[in-house]
Amino acid sequence: MVIAFMFAIVMNVGAYWFSDKIVLKMYQAQLLDTSHPIYSLVRGIAQNARMPMPRVYWMPSMAPNAFATGRNPQNGVVVVTEGLVKTLNAEELKGVLAHEMGHIKNRDTLISCIAATVASSIVMLANMAKWAAIFGGHRRDNERGSGGMELLFMAILAPLAATLIQMAISRSREFQADATGAHLAGGPFGLIEALKKISHHSQHAPMFQATPATAHMFIVNPLSGGSIFKLFSTHPSLEERIEKLKNYRAYL
Repeated sequence: MVIAFMFAIVMNVGAYWFSDKIVLKMYQAQLLDTSHPIYSLVRGIAQNARMPMPRVYWMPSMAPNAFATGRNPQNGVVVVTEGLVKTLNAEELKGVLAHEMGHIKNRDTLISCIAATVASSIVMLANMAKWAAIFGGHRRDNERGSGGMELLFMAILAPLAATLIQMAISRSREFQADATGAHLAGGPFGLIEALKKISHHSQHAPMFQATPATAHMFIVNPLSGGSIFKLFSTHPSLEERIEKLKNYRAYL
């Protein structure tokens, strides 16, 4: 258990520390000019929230979307797609940018790293249990009945449970970022309309550059508009998000 946990810490802390550099390079994001209107919107939100000004990047994709990364507020990064700027009006853009600033303010990259570390540890333990069942389970079966079967059940169910917990945490952080974003933007209506537009585009034209490993970072899942299996979704449904946004003060 200790070995699995140590391996998980090394892998995920590395990803956490270099999260901004890894993702920016993956999506060929480019630093936004300080004269761009998006930069001015982010600066205004940062000043009102008394947060450090994050670096602002854009990525060459016509699919409207955005994400935030960075290991802490002092190293925050906000990334918007070219399509987002062309699709949304000023109020909607402010809502999206405030949502991403909410992720930075709430340190969601750190929370995601902790969840991933625990999940990775569980998966490693499950793999150990699988091999133990294969190579040593029959001896335990002879000695006390069902040891091999117990290890196999653990190997199957433990990763499933870890995934469900990780996805639930991801959805809860989206709700919290929505509430924080609505507060920073001065109201939820810009973000609500933005989510409707982005979700519509995502359903009809998923972002081909996106990968499953980074899909949870975006404001709306860039690979599809939703999930058949709700428990395995990284994002809440559009209807749930809108309903909670209408009463966002209750979640602050």
